[in-house]
Amino acid sequence: MSKIRYPLSINQATTRKQWTLRQAIEGYARHDVRGIAVWRDKLDECGVDEAARLLSDHGMAVTGLCRGGMFPAADKAGLQAAIDDNLRAVDEAVAIGAQCLVLVCGGLPDESKDIVGARAMIRDGIAAIAPHARAAGMPLAIEPLHPMYAADRACINSMEQANDLCDELGAGVGIAVDVYHVWWDPYLKREIDRAAKADPQRLLAFHICDWLSPTTDILVDRGMMGDGVIDITEFRSMMEDVGYEGYAEVEIFSTRWWNTDPDEVVVTCIERHQSVC
Repeated sequence: MSKIRYPLSINQATTRKQWTLRQAIEGYARHDVRGIAVWRDKLDECGVDEAARLLSDHGMAVTGLCRGGMFPAADKAGLQAAIDDNLRAVDEAVAIGAQCLVLVCGGLPDESKDIVGARAMIRDGIAAIAPHARAAGMPLAIEPLHPMYAADRACINSMEQANDLCDELGAGVGIAVDVYHVWWDPYLKREIDRAAKADPQRLLAFHICDWLSPTTDILVDRGMMGDGVIDITEFRSMMEDVGYEGYAEVEIFSTRWWNTDPDEVVVTCIERHQSVC
């Protein structure tokens, strides 16, 4: 049994249908949750300066800004547009004091079947923004997504692929480990160990939720911790064993929880963090 109780953060996606960014900051703080991951669309609605003020006033740690990435494009102009947007995202992350910019790297361009080429564009895109991110002191967190998202959201699908990119791209590029996306990986522990051995700062974020069986929707049927099949306690021990001491960030895309009173959602997150994580 793990001995470390990571502090709790809630990714804004968990209450994105109920609360604006202001409401999420105030709501999480009301329940004494002092960690939040912010989404860029909600940040844009609020305004960067106002968001930074609200986060500071409520003593919130920003465990990540979601999301950068989405690099693959049909042509060079499209890739450059993605690079430019990611450079802006780095600046936004700095402005709100985020601990990292989370990269959902992108899938295949429209009408493409070239997954090798898409992965090359991801590498080239991250390489293009890495110098600016390093200069700004903003870590880039590659988030490998479950293979079911390879076509449309991310064709970086395993911890091994993410580690390979980190090895190639160097300092300032790390990994956001999301249990929903990598719990199935038979090489999970090996790659968590590899990440920490390569760089103690490579493991930048730890996202938690659960995999429901059966899953009725590949995007919006994530489970609350303890309601599915992921051994989150064992997963947490793997992270602890290599020295991770950051936040446990609840990120739940779920129609069920989006149709629940948001204060109840937050209370449930707190209870499950204490009981099953």
